[in-house]
Amino acid sequence: MVFSRRETLTLKLRHSENLLSCLLHITRKYKKIVVLSTLSQSSYGRYMAQSPPARTVPARLAWFLQEMPAFIIPLLLILTTHKSTIMGKYMLLGTFCVHYFQRTFVYSLLMRGKPFPLSVMVAAGLFCSLNGFLQGHYLLHCAQFDDEWFTGYCLLLFYIGMTINIHSDFILHNLRKPKEVIYKIPTGGLFEYVSGANYLGEIVEWFGYAVATWSFPALSFALFTLCFIGPRAYYHHRFYLEKFKDYPKFRKALVPFIF
Repeated sequence: MVFSRRETLTLKLRHSENLLSCLLHITRKYKKIVVLSTLSQSSYGRYMAQSPPARTVPARLAWFLQEMPAFIIPLLLILTTHKSTIMGKYMLLGTFCVHYFQRTFVYSLLMRGKPFPLSVMVAAGLFCSLNGFLQGHYLLHCAQFDDEWFTGYCLLLFYIGMTINIHSDFILHNLRKPKEVIYKIPTGGLFEYVSGANYLGEIVEWFGYAVATWSFPALSFALFTLCFIGPRAYYHHRFYLEKFKDYPKFRKALVPFIF
């Protein structure tokens, strides 16, 4: 059977819509599982239950492996997709890759912390793979932008959030000397106003990205980020208040002056 060009295009669009619908369904189910596990605050870091050494992965290696798919998969999609005349979608997806390049190749080398449970690393890697494909597929094959569409100003909020996130991570990294295991009160930057300045920066990033792409997958990811690390900021804040009697009382958990 020979299809006309219009029928072929219609079939491709239906295929993309069905694939996107399926991925969104899987993502929603997976997010529910991850959010429920996160609310217990026992997956990783200071709240993690002790795991046998054979079931853990060194923190730097675990972070590198789990974050890398979110950088590699969109990059491969860009390289293997027919080039469009609309550069905005490539700028947006490139911005997504910039974030995960920093998290994969820079942040992972600087981080210090307890080994990750293997199950947490695998779950995070699966989510990053799914999310990287979902964001890339939508922008390259489903999103429709006008020829005159320009995203530079829209991405300003994203880069403000990214700057806050990186600066806050730098403050946390320099709080302790190598091999120190004690906790200290972070100061400087937005840590003067909130306990989770690094989390606030990342949340601002992804909501800025959602505004720039004006897409459901990006908004879904931004809401997921809020639900995933927002509670962690609250528990960090409560931890600091309980551990340090001199912890600043005016400092909030996540949103300056409000929460």
